[in-house]
Amino acid sequence: MKDAEVCLRIEKLRETLDRHRSLYHVEDAPEISDEAYDSLFRELEDLEREYPQFQSSTSPTSRVGGEPRKSFEKVRHTVRQWSFDDVFDEAGLIAWDERLKRFLEKSGLGDKEPSYVAELKIDGLKIILTYKKGIFVRGTTRGNGEVGEDVTQNLKTIQSLPLVLKKPVDIIVVGEAWLPKKELERINNERQERGEALFANPRNAAAGAIRQLDSRITASRKLDSFIYDIDSLTELPLPQTQKAELNLLRELGFKVNPHAALMENISQVENYAEEWNAKRAELPYGLDGVVIKVDEVSLQEALGYTGKSPRFGVAYKFPAEEGTTTVEDITVQIGRTGALTPVAHLMPLPLAGTTVSRASLHNADEITRLDVRIGDTVIIRKAGDIIPEVVSVLKDLRSGKEKVFHMPTHCPKCGSLVERKVLSEKNGKIEYSAALYCVNPKCFAQEREAIIHAVSRKGFDIVGLGEKIVEQLMGEGLVARLSDIFELTSGDLAPLERFAEKSAEKLAQAIERAKKIPLHRLIFALGIRHVGEETAESLALEIARHMKRKKMPPEMLFREAAGLSREDWEAMEDIGAKSAESLFDWFHDSEHEELFRHFEKVSIEILLPEVRKTEKLPFFGKTFVLTGEFERFTRDEAKRKIKELGGSVSSSVSQKTNFVVAGKDPGSKYDKARELQVVTLDEKGFIKLMQA
Repeated sequence: MKDAEVCLRIEKLRETLDRHRSLYHVEDAPEISDEAYDSLFRELEDLEREYPQFQSSTSPTSRVGGEPRKSFEKVRHTVRQWSFDDVFDEAGLIAWDERLKRFLEKSGLGDKEPSYVAELKIDGLKIILTYKKGIFVRGTTRGNGEVGEDVTQNLKTIQSLPLVLKKPVDIIVVGEAWLPKKELERINNERQERGEALFANPRNAAAGAIRQLDSRITASRKLDSFIYDIDSLTELPLPQTQKAELNLLRELGFKVNPHAALMENISQVENYAEEWNAKRAELPYGLDGVVIKVDEVSLQEALGYTGKSPRFGVAYKFPAEEGTTTVEDITVQIGRTGALTPVAHLMPLPLAGTTVSRASLHNADEITRLDVRIGDTVIIRKAGDIIPEVVSVLKDLRSGKEKVFHMPTHCPKCGSLVERKVLSEKNGKIEYSAALYCVNPKCFAQEREAIIHAVSRKGFDIVGLGEKIVEQLMGEGLVARLSDIFELTSGDLAPLERFAEKSAEKLAQAIERAKKIPLHRLIFALGIRHVGEETAESLALEIARHMKRKKMPPEMLFREAAGLSREDWEAMEDIGAKSAESLFDWFHDSEHEELFRHFEKVSIEILLPEVRKTEKLPFFGKTFVLTGEFERFTRDEAKRKIKELGGSVSSSVSQKTNFVVAGKDPGSKYDKARELQVVTLDEKGFIKLMQA
């Protein structure tokens, strides 16, 4: 090609790549596959290598490259970078609002009723970006607010940051660089394998990535960004509200958080903060609060600044998700499978809106990895409804009086031996479980946990029969096995502690209602190893197809199941070798046969699912895997719709998978689908497929 043709082709490639970069990383609406993008990118790289005279600092290929830097240059900010004051509860928010209005009144603006823009406070690293004639020329950290560090080359690696704006303006903008949660998990897994210290949270990891002297390392961290403020602007008039400012940033090509909202009063702001505090665990990024700003720029200017922060804004901080406390003791719990789980008993710690007093230590290997001891000061993390976990031990605070904890050699409940289970045996190498197990199948603790599992919502769903009541009934000798529950009457319950006549009657009625149970919930309630909720649903349909009836007596079901071989089980849809082995063993146990006899005696009625002719349904023979967060439907709704249309849902991606439906933050299942070249659908694609 002639130089002019090469130059034109390079310009077209750059424009095309930048458009698709924005569609993918900013607008979350990709139009071409990653493979197609990579192919265009390689063509551009080849042309720029062959024709170096056409290289440019704004080319997509300039985002990563060059030799590692020796240090970061200090840069004085054109506009001072302020920090907002913090408030931690509704009272603090109201007090800020009242101070703000008093100041406006003293300034002669008492007749002005301010409105507010509330924005999510991302747990990342503040960045300041400078553009000249629409071209990115410098990116810095906040530093001390007056002087930061030049990290331009590293910020170029963030795909959501435009190198060229959609308008040729001189502008300085402020935003946040952040690390996706799934990326933090991947990085920490790699660091753990290399024996390196783990990043405590997304912010630490983002800061570490931005301050890498080698931009290629920064690029490997896959940072993202949100831009939320304009410090200076020429060629265009400055927006007169914060909301308009966010809209302009979007128009210029920046990625702006979509959840900012305009509020009329402080009560609405409080509701907004409560909503996002409850939902923050669902987001793909760390969130530590909400930033509230007066919307009108004229009022912002009138309010001005104190010596250290703006009066027109405040940061409403959510309850901390991490904190430090002391391990007062370590005990061991026994699960329904017999697994021993060590539990740290903590000095009570307010965390993420609750008081944490216990945290699982998982198994002996985890205790060894953490080197946690009774008396240690530890960092605890709790996000939303997630079970609290011990992140690390602050060993520098040890006094020498801490006690090493050893897992027991015998079950603390029944005194039987405990041992690790053999998971696999290949080429003479034996793989053992991380957990220890009690070898006594009659262990009281296992029986209790098995019954608690069986009566839960996804099993018999007996409302009012919680953990403490189950333990009480077993302790009183009223219940020794699951089927005993269905012989209880209100007269049996009323004399017990915690029961009054009315509560005893309610529980007795709930037990009576639970005697009619759908087959898939019964299978789940039995707690058969390797047989979860989805497998139970598949089994129920297979059995219903075979039996061709609506109801089934318990003893008949057991006889039918006991007559199946391992191969018969494995031939069923969605049943793997491990599940088949567990099912065969479970239905060849004489005690389980006796349990089903007792089920029949106490009038348990098993309801089989309706079997429709699925051959003509659009999803017949198709297997789906769901991953990520969905906006238009819940995962359970999606499963139900797939099954109504004749398809099946699996929990893992394999060569047998036909479709992977991916919502936001899809994780490893999406990556596996790409690797196996399984068709992936977003929400729109899935809805379109259902309507086809």
